[in-house]
Amino acid sequence: MLICTAVATAQERGKINGTITLSGNTPAENITVVLKGTAFSSVTNTQGNYEIKNVKPGNYVLRVSAIGIVPVEENITLAAGQTISKNFTLAESQEELDEIVIDGKGNKFTRSKSAVVSKMPLKDIENPQVYNVITSELLKEQVVTNFDDALKNAPGIDKLWEATGRGGDGAGYFSLRGFAVQPTMVNGLPSITNGSPDPANMESIEVIKGPSGTLFGSSLVSYGGLININTKKPYNFFGGNISYTAGTYGLNRFTADINTPLNDDKTALFRLNAAYHTENSFQDAGFKKSLFVAPSLSYKVNDKLSFLVNTEFFNGKSTNQTMLFLDRGAELRVHDMNEFKYDNKRSYTGNDLYIETPTFNIQAIMNYKLSEQWTSQTVFSRTSAKSQGYYSYLYESTRFTPVTDGVVLSRYISNQNSETYGTDIQQNFIGDFEIGGLFRNRIVVGLDYFNRNVVNNSGAYVGNGLIYIGDNLQQFNELVLGNTDPATFTDDTGILTQAGTDALLENSPINPSKTSQETYSAYASNVINFLPSLSAMVSLRVDRFANKGDLSTTSDDYNQTAFSPKFGIVFQPILDKVAVFANYMNGFNNIAPITGTSNETFTFDPEQANQFETGAKFNLLNNKVIATVSYYDIKVSNTVIQVAPNEYSQGGERYSRGLEASVTASPINGLNIIAGYSYNDSLLETAAEGDDFAGKRPESAGPRNLANLWASYRFKGGKLNGFGLGFGGNYASKNLIFNRNVGGTFTLPEYTVLNASAFYSVDAFSITLKVDNITNKDYYKGWSTISPQKPRIFSANVTYNF
Repeated sequence: MLICTAVATAQERGKINGTITLSGNTPAENITVVLKGTAFSSVTNTQGNYEIKNVKPGNYVLRVSAIGIVPVEENITLAAGQTISKNFTLAESQEELDEIVIDGKGNKFTRSKSAVVSKMPLKDIENPQVYNVITSELLKEQVVTNFDDALKNAPGIDKLWEATGRGGDGAGYFSLRGFAVQPTMVNGLPSITNGSPDPANMESIEVIKGPSGTLFGSSLVSYGGLININTKKPYNFFGGNISYTAGTYGLNRFTADINTPLNDDKTALFRLNAAYHTENSFQDAGFKKSLFVAPSLSYKVNDKLSFLVNTEFFNGKSTNQTMLFLDRGAELRVHDMNEFKYDNKRSYTGNDLYIETPTFNIQAIMNYKLSEQWTSQTVFSRTSAKSQGYYSYLYESTRFTPVTDGVVLSRYISNQNSETYGTDIQQNFIGDFEIGGLFRNRIVVGLDYFNRNVVNNSGAYVGNGLIYIGDNLQQFNELVLGNTDPATFTDDTGILTQAGTDALLENSPINPSKTSQETYSAYASNVINFLPSLSAMVSLRVDRFANKGDLSTTSDDYNQTAFSPKFGIVFQPILDKVAVFANYMNGFNNIAPITGTSNETFTFDPEQANQFETGAKFNLLNNKVIATVSYYDIKVSNTVIQVAPNEYSQGGERYSRGLEASVTASPINGLNIIAGYSYNDSLLETAAEGDDFAGKRPESAGPRNLANLWASYRFKGGKLNGFGLGFGGNYASKNLIFNRNVGGTFTLPEYTVLNASAFYSVDAFSITLKVDNITNKDYYKGWSTISPQKPRIFSANVTYNF
């Protein structure tokens, strides 16, 4: 009855909408439109569109204004149930200001629409899929200088594995809905990296939840979802900023963001983002340095045809972050951090042993407006990632049975020389039209070709000493090293210099290889509105996987076809404010053949992941409160399991179920909040007989419970005008990073890490002070590994905007 009453009341009222553009027909984003003398207002989106709803009938003055533009006012008369459309083109004022100052009343921690998640422009509230957005405004406020810290703002995602820099899979791994995922997408296109992406060119990060094989294929995404980075795009006036950040442990970071039109009519636009970063480790050794340059160019030929070219060049140089591998072949000697008496200040590496990870990405996009209803998008993308230098890891060695206290780890090292490069070509046709004048229909139809090649000339791994962790160093020296002289006792017998390591690697064999995989795909996704409040999504992909394997032979060539459907439904009981949704989503993985030691070849059917999910989305108080809550159930069949060093089986079944909730809010002017919670229950239900993981929670599932919070308030007047404070943190429950029938379990403890910031803006300058891990909490991440995280960190940022 209440809903019916509300709907009836809403029908008596009217609404006002329209589009606001700048000179040159460029959409004006985040411009506030108000009805003078009332509380009714709206903020334009990325397309310059605004909408004011539920307005009582009457006479009003519609006002559009901002610093640097000529104010626009227009008298309107609104009748009951009427919709009035008013479009405005803003002109620069005589003050000749080159930029528009954005009104801070909006919800700056979210984006209400995405063109990537569904490969078509679709508002979040009408999308049956769940995703979370991390905005550039949030990253600035938190003084985020690395990608891992940025992802702490999304619920249900947690770091598993540090970025190693090694060839093939050197990027960091994260747990998402119980499955391991790496950052592999930029602007919805493949982007390969062997390190950690630099945040300097990130406009937003989209953490897209659930199996997404229907629209994104199988090559670079996970059953739990995918991580997409949207880059900064050129705009039509001169502006930008330069910034410097200094912090604990030698952090020095310089960034620049410069944008300018290239011609008088502002049809050619150029933007350059760049960053130089140096930082030492909080441990006794370790560092990272990087240089990042990202030029982008847009050109509007006419009202129908436009081009965008986005490029990124990154060169990173760093030592391996410490990861201690637990023994996977025998029962564990220690089972938690209390038993594992590790000093987290020890890195067990040397600054001479570093690896370089240069990467390159280029994306060229052509958009052509075929008609008012249809747009063609043609995309070419090229990406490459190299690994050059020393990669080492530490592995627990239970073969040293004489040691009765503590653990012994072996250090292994190799000389990496590997390159992975990929090519992606897409052709999409995107339509938005009515069927029979009754039903709105939005559709994307596309073709996709992806090719990935790996050229590997890395050397074999060579032992480089032993490391002891425990309380009985004398026993280790006497029983393992045969050393009885206390004056020479040591817990690390390795060589940590380039000269010594090169001597060890001098005779290390190199087995050069070149492998190639190709994927040919066709897909279609359709969203139809049966009613303004009721829509359904139907999608399908066909994927042809061609594995050429080692190009020196044809014995491992393998072709495979997979189909991936997707369905979703959204009902909005209160239009554009409350939505209930459900989806069925499919993900798949084409498994390349594996050759065993006896030259036998294992071939597999595609793995399949199917998700059922239901939940609700809210967009309240004129975009000021956006929230999502959902329950998901993912089941993976045909799982491939390695049951012995060179023996594989297929047929395992795994499920992952959970609850997620997120909210971003700006309930009052100056206050912004982002928060989230997730619960995940995962289990490998069936597997091969004797499998070590059967009946266990997978080690890639991460903690069962995760929570994140960040809240900030900026004063808008008085003596404190421009001053603000921020506070938040992250919680994670205990984590079974090692969970096997033979080896037993190793559990990382739960933790809560708190962070805070203070910031002040005056004229063109802004200053931010930040402290991370206020309580100096010792905490760890892992995935059959133990990786210590940063202690208390202080940082300060100064930015000049122009």
